[in-house]
Amino acid sequence: MITEQNITSHELIGLHTEITESSNSQIIGLNGTITDETKSMIIMSTKNGTKMIAKSNNSWKFTLDGKDIIVNGMQIAKRSFDRIGGRA
Repeated sequence: MITEQNITSHELIGLHTEITESSNSQIIGLNGTITDETKSMIIMSTKNGTKMIAKSNNSWKFTLDGKDIIVNGMQIAKRSFDRIGGRA
């Protein structure tokens, strides 16, 4: 089960997310469902199509059980296999 404590080491595909802070002001507020991820990018499905967004330059908001969780992109800027497996 995904919790606030383990979200950075959990699978992100399928979660709804929103960008809350970014070095690119044009993408703040962009939201959608994560469809895939690489080491440095999140691919998300939005109402305007599929977007590829860099992980590390942004803060990501996830809502779990009605609670908003903000994750700094640097915390998730690894391959999902490395995050989930607990490797640094």
